Amino acid sequence: MPAEPTAHGAHAAGPDEVPAAAPTRESAAGRIPQRLAQAALKDLPWEVGVAKPDPAIVVDKVTRTFGGLTAVSVDHLEVQRGGITGLIGPNGAGKTTLFNLLTGFDQPNTGTWSFDGRDLGKLSPHQVARLGVVRTFQLTKALSRLTVLQNMLLGAQGQKGESFLRALVPGGWRAQEKENTERAMDLLRRFKLDAKKDDFAGILSGGQRKLLEMARALMSDPKVVMLDEPMAGVNPALTQSLLGHVKDLREEGMTVIFVEHDMDVVRDISDWVVVMAAGKIIAEGPPESISQNKAVVDAYLGAHHDAPLTVEEEDRVLAEADAALGREDGRSTGRHGTDEISSDGSTR
Repeated sequence: MPAEPTAHGAHAAGPDEVPAAAPTRESAAGRIPQRLAQAALKDLPWEVGVAKPDPAIVVDKVTRTFGGLTAVSVDHLEVQRGGITGLIGPNGAGKTTLFNLLTGFDQPNTGTWSFDGRDLGKLSPHQVARLGVVRTFQLTKALSRLTVLQNMLLGAQGQKGESFLRALVPGGWRAQEKENTERAMDLLRRFKLDAKKDDFAGILSGGQRKLLEMARALMSDPKVVMLDEPMAGVNPALTQSLLGHVKDLREEGMTVIFVEHDMDVVRDISDWVVVMAAGKIIAEGPPESISQNKAVVDAYLGAHHDAPLTVEEEDRVLAEADAALGREDGRSTGRHGTDEISSDGSTR
């Protein structure tokens, strides 16, 4: 069990304290970044839109509609720096749409959102990534006709050889290319993909492509990593490996936001959980608070899933059932044809 957070960790923004994003580890009673994030969130009220001690991302009045459908309507959301925030909700709740908005893959109808106090509105995805906010996708985006190593090298930023004029002078970019290759190989070894470096990405298994996408995201030295259902379609053996890698991101000082449906996974790795339903945020809190929240239970199971029926409701349900049985009997008679009446009055 990790050690309880100290009072020192409870105020991550103090001038004499270790910042939550410090990429450091502690091998004894607990790891420092995890303890700082947990301490910062420990005493917060379980309220929608609650202010965080040191937010990395702040969302205000963001809405996104498609025709007459409101896919996202988030009044206020803050994401704590240096922690793992789980984003959960039923299918169609707006989780991936919110991811798209925050990372520049879509634009909202209204609202603002910022990272480290810098407005991200109207920025393209590559501009958002250059600021340090990167994401993975529910359906992986590995380039199947490039090798695993080539996919990794695409994630490095500021490559001198991408300039046409500089590319004509190999001495200006070869040293950087060597450094990028060494970093890519270090990440591939960490994700146990180094043996696949010369294989085409298209022949990797689904779980290996998830690992590749996460590793490629780290090539840009991000500050915030957003993972859209990283465990979806992954076999149980590889799921544990992915969970370990997500936890490692936090231990290296990164802020992690992930979408997930498996509540065991959410409880295992999350410091804080945000729940969406019908485009709105309906609950926030630590993982243990979510199962106790009536709004969350209603969103997943229906508002009256465990409420006893009144006499009127019971009569209505029985009447609807009788009517349905009558319609079924009518269809059954129709399939066998009209009954015939014999001369003695009996049917056959």
